[in-house]
Amino acid sequence: MTKRLFLSCAAAVLASCNQGSNDAATSDAAANTAAAKPKHGSYCFFKDEEAKAWKASLDKSGNVTVAGKMHVKDARYKAALGEPEATGTSAELWPTLIVNTGYASPDNWWDVSFTIPNSAAVTNVTVRCGRKTMAELTVKRAA
Repeated sequence: MTKRLFLSCAAAVLASCNQGSNDAATSDAAANTAAAKPKHGSYCFFKDEEAKAWKASLDKSGNVTVAGKMHVKDARYKAALGEPEATGTSAELWPTLIVNTGYASPDNWWDVSFTIPNSAAVTNVTVRCGRKTMAELTVKRAA
């Protein structure tokens, strides 16, 4: 009896393995929705007073490093800078929250930094949070 039940369950699982949707319109609509979705959310988790000490500097390779401090009230999370978008001489960064897998930061202020790859031409960096601008930084380069 147990063997027969096991075999019938196994047959049902195997029969359902290759049942995909053949509806091309459904898959195209899902792909278009994913492509139209913005890379950065319009919601900001941080208030203006929860960000400070923004600066832009150059690393040894001439790439721009953006650094600052972000305050997070809940110690289960920490602040980080997400992937930048760089175009020509300008770049934009967005702060975000990530899960804290370690200890809390002193007074819940997190040091955040990100080096923008291939940013030798960048002279202006904007730190945005949602739709608002948190900082506009000028990169000082040697002439």
